[in-house]
Amino acid sequence: MSTEAEHRQLIAQRIREARTLAGLSQGQVAKMMGMHRPSISEIEAGNRRVTADELARLADIFDVGTAYLLGKTPDKLAVDDPKLQLAARELAKLSPDALDGLLRALAAMRTETDDETKG
Repeated sequence: MSTEAEHRQLIAQRIREARTLAGLSQGQVAKMMGMHRPSISEIEAGNRRVTADELARLADIFDVGTAYLLGKTPDKLAVDDPKLQLAARELAKLSPDALDGLLRALAAMRTETDDETKG
């Protein structure tokens, strides 16, 4: 069984990885959250507790589930995965409009997949 400190470190690691994979800086996340950048840094270092509201907002920003950030689901985000790195490089080349269109298509696909598993 993990200690509270270990669990806080896991949450910090997951937040840091999700932010990195989302292609956001600590400053960008801080602005989106209405916080100062050092607060995000402290969260990612495991030195500051995250409130439930903050966790929910971070999950929305990073498009992951709160269960993932809490360490309740398997680690699906592998920052060093070459395929993921390639995808990130290719996505960075897209115009904002093209990226928005791709994200809408992915969201539609996810909704279809969710509907299929429910029905």
